[in-house]
Amino acid sequence: MLRRSGLSLGQYFLRRKNRAGFSWYFNKTKMSRLVQARRLEGMDKNVWVEFVKLAATYPTVNLGQGFPDFSPPDFVKEAFMKAVGGENIMLHQYTQAFGHPALVTILARFFGKLLGQELDPLTNVLVTVGAYEALFCCFQALVDEGDEVIIIEPFFDCYEPMVKMAGGTPVFVQLRPKAAEAGKLMSSGDWQLDPAELASRFTERTKAIVLNSPNNPLGKVFTREEMELIVDLCVKHDVLCFSDEVYEWIVYDGKEHIRIASLPGMWDRTITIGSAGKTFSATGWKVGWTLGPDRLLKHLRTVHQNSVYHCPTAAQEAVAQAFQREFDNYGKPDSYFVQLAQELQQKRDWLVRSLVAGGMKPIVPEGTYFLLADFSEFKSEVPDLPDSDEPYDSRFIKWMIINKGLVSIPVSAFYSTPHKRNFDHLIRFCFAKAESTLKAAEDILEQWSLEKTGQ
Repeated sequence: MLRRSGLSLGQYFLRRKNRAGFSWYFNKTKMSRLVQARRLEGMDKNVWVEFVKLAATYPTVNLGQGFPDFSPPDFVKEAFMKAVGGENIMLHQYTQAFGHPALVTILARFFGKLLGQELDPLTNVLVTVGAYEALFCCFQALVDEGDEVIIIEPFFDCYEPMVKMAGGTPVFVQLRPKAAEAGKLMSSGDWQLDPAELASRFTERTKAIVLNSPNNPLGKVFTREEMELIVDLCVKHDVLCFSDEVYEWIVYDGKEHIRIASLPGMWDRTITIGSAGKTFSATGWKVGWTLGPDRLLKHLRTVHQNSVYHCPTAAQEAVAQAFQREFDNYGKPDSYFVQLAQELQQKRDWLVRSLVAGGMKPIVPEGTYFLLADFSEFKSEVPDLPDSDEPYDSRFIKWMIINKGLVSIPVSAFYSTPHKRNFDHLIRFCFAKAESTLKAAEDILEQWSLEKTGQ
């Protein structure tokens, strides 16, 4: 019938579009069933999406999102330019799925020395799309339905949803602050685990504990004694450890970064996670890695090969060359790892002084490029709304962005729901910024302080 009339199928339906039968047909074809997977329920909101958008909407000085706004070192950039501009055309093509040969080889040499292990590049190293994918692979590969995972609060915000997406149950234990010495600012080292409270979180259902040292957002560097407490509990309960060490080179004031996998009884049960983005100030390259025994990493490789499969070859080659340079200069004054910590400690101290002068109370971090600050003195600027679903720190920062042009991140984002309001008088700043950015922040805080005192 359609062929005799000379109508196309589209013309036929257009002529019938107003007929009841046609409307009924298309209404019936609309999906009414739930489309998202149940494991995604309640995970649609993300603090980074929300506050990055706000920072882009208003003219601001951004001390919120954790990335440097200065250049990576020259030798790192030169390695990348050589990789993409050189004669080796294979650096533009697929490489080894679990890690570019040059990179896994130097990572095995470098970290084998630090961990006291003979690492096999093919079985003890897995290169991932940043530390984010490394974490995702850990939870997807090793956490099952009904497993419990212990998370130390405050925690990097992706841990909780990643545990839930794997079917696990997050179990929280808090770092609790003690009062600072008279006349001194509080330090991140003043925040400690209660041994009895930590021990109570380990049960027969505990599969893993997530350790983040140096800790984001607090900047705490766990001591050897604290590590040994965690080790004893992991061994006693036969529990895995996912050790997020992306800030391993950013430690201040003579503190020591302890790699928990190097402690007795832990190599066989620990996955260590690292990041070239944090290590070489090149977060956009998204090159990360995991180190661990083959019995664990083989399961991460299964997740990796069935998700991203492969990481950018040229970026891996550049990171390999950068690590080779640092391997040759390890412990020497011209090592970038030494210089980075020295440079960032100066930036930390600058921001601490600016915040104190502006009327906030910073918690001095022992590591990372973040610090927390108590803004309680500014609560008169934004009245609290006890019945609001939104934590106070979140509302305060939105006000600060719009009215003062300064961006930070609410600390409530780093706590589980029952504890979000316990520390919502704190906000997180990033000081891995250019001097011009820190000076602009200093000027805002100084002017704000003058306005507050009526001068």
